[in-house]
Amino acid sequence: MIQRTLYVLAVPDLEHSGAFYRDALGFTVHEIGDPGWRMFVRDECRIMAGECSEAMPASELGDHSYFGYFVVDDVDADYERVMAHSAEVIKPLRDEPWGMREFGLRTVDGHRIMIGQDTDD
Repeated sequence: MIQRTLYVLAVPDLEHSGAFYRDALGFTVHEIGDPGWRMFVRDECRIMAGECSEAMPASELGDHSYFGYFVVDDVDADYERVMAHSAEVIKPLRDEPWGMREFGLRTVDGHRIMIGQDTDD
C-alpha cells in the first residue's frame, strides 16, 4: 500500500522557486530544518525542493522535465491563478477525449507540470 507520495526536485534558487509555487500555484512554503531544503505544500501534495545551484537545469532534461500531474477540483481556477502570475503555459486549457480538462505549465526552474480535472464524473 502506498500511503502518500512526495516529489523531490532540485532547484537552483529556493527563494525564487518558493515564490513561484506560492504565488502561481497556491502552495505554502515550509522550512524543514535544513537551510538547503523547503517543503512546498498544497492539500495532499508535497514537494521537497533542494537547492542545487550546480545541477543540470530542468530545462535541459527535455521530455524528462515532466515531474507531476496534479488532479484538482477546479482546474479553471488554477489556470486563472497561473495566468495572473504570468507562468509559462506550455499547453492551453482544454477538454481532452480521455476525460480530463487540463493544461500544462513550466515552472521557473524549467520543470513541467500538468494540471487537470476529471470531466467524466
